Amino acid sequence: MLPIDAAAHSSRWRRRHPVDKAVLGLGLTCLAISLPPWPGAALVLVTALGVLLGPAGVPWRRLWRAYRVPLGFCVTGALTLLVQVGGPEGFVSLAGDGPLRAGELLLRTSAASLGVLLFAFTTPMSDLLPRLVRAGVPAAVVDVALVTYRMSFLLLDSVRRVRDAQAARLGHTTRAAAWRSLGGLGATAFVRAFDRAVRLQAGLAGRGYDGTLRVLVPEARVSVRFTAASCVLLAALAVLTFVLERPLT
Repeated sequence: MLPIDAAAHSSRWRRRHPVDKAVLGLGLTCLAISLPPWPGAALVLVTALGVLLGPAGVPWRRLWRAYRVPLGFCVTGALTLLVQVGGPEGFVSLAGDGPLRAGELLLRTSAASLGVLLFAFTTPMSDLLPRLVRAGVPAAVVDVALVTYRMSFLLLDSVRRVRDAQAARLGHTTRAAAWRSLGGLGATAFVRAFDRAVRLQAGLAGRGYDGTLRVLVPEARVSVRFTAASCVLLAALAVLTFVLERPLT
């Protein structure tokens, strides 16, 4: 199990309905995208970070390990705005408003990423996917997502076992040996993925699979108080943004 999935299953908000957490987490993401970068996205970033480390109870080390990957993409995308291609100053030159645009983009994307992580760190996929059928998503699409979600963990476990076996046989001692081990790892993972898919299909057929995967979903109700508090928080952030952007005179 991936660390973010383990955190979602042990979250304080594990038993809350996904709608409650979607209103808050995805609402913060929408605010980060739609509000002005300063101070809107900055307020969203601070709020999402406070909720993650506070009420949601996500350990900061685990949050950082998951956040540093999207943050790296955010920084990489922002760096491209520092330069411009073509123009009187040469083929590649510094953009005049590059630092400002880069800072705005970094604020927006980093805050939006925290909003998505708030939802991911508190909502296991096993709770979310089965409920999508009730929301109108075709059952076949949900079934494919469930199987892919399950198979991804099996594939990662197989890759880990093969890598451990290669390391035990000194398969990573030299660069040439590492490349050979990498090729063998890819081939083995490819074969095992197909083998597990065939076994899964045979198992489903033996259990009378009729085109729909039926799974047990934990009982949960939408909390009116939690959803209302989330809406109030989102509205307060929007109002505070416009107040700070246009100070009263």
